[in-house]
Amino acid sequence: MRITKAIKKEMLELLEHQYKDTTTALKYSTPFELLIAVVLSAQCTDVRVNIITDRMFPRYNTPEKILELGQDGLENEIRDCGLFRSKAKNILATCEILCRDYDGQVPDNFDDLIKLPGVGRKTANVLLSQLFGVPAIAVDTHVFRVANRLKLALGDTPLAVEQGLMQAISQEKWGDAHHWLIWHGRKVCKANSPMCPTCLLNKLCPSSKVD
Repeated sequence: MRITKAIKKEMLELLEHQYKDTTTALKYSTPFELLIAVVLSAQCTDVRVNIITDRMFPRYNTPEKILELGQDGLENEIRDCGLFRSKAKNILATCEILCRDYDGQVPDNFDDLIKLPGVGRKTANVLLSQLFGVPAIAVDTHVFRVANRLKLALGDTPLAVEQGLMQAISQEKWGDAHHWLIWHGRKVCKANSPMCPTCLLNKLCPSSKVD
């Protein structure tokens, strides 16, 4: 099936209608809390991250308080999260930078964000979009998979998919579309068992397993 601009537009309109009120599943009340939650979410489910942050944030939710924990203390707080040792190391290094260079605040631009340990392109784009309203598309595993299956954007790397989605989606909807694709990937277009028969896009999707 050849995916035209018109078909892409129709798919995006259907996704918007289905998921227009969705946002991040991570729980947070401050920009710093979201930063920590997103760093913890690498190779870890949002459900697990929320369990950890529900336990941790009432006591440790500022760079200064987390620095007081030290490596061993922070590891103990996030031990039930994947890669907890390296995440603790990165979080502590990030907290030091925030206290030293940013008055304890999360920077609001891409270049400064990606200088923080543990913050890559995806995390920076999540923070820019979610916290500061900056048009950005964060490509996680769900966005990468769904974009390629729908042929909204084809690419072998997250950056290639991000660039393709930026061309396919109106800039003012980049941040929202990121959530549409994530939730569709979680609920329907799953990695191992996509639910093609009940998918609202099965008549348009070039990867659909419905005749």
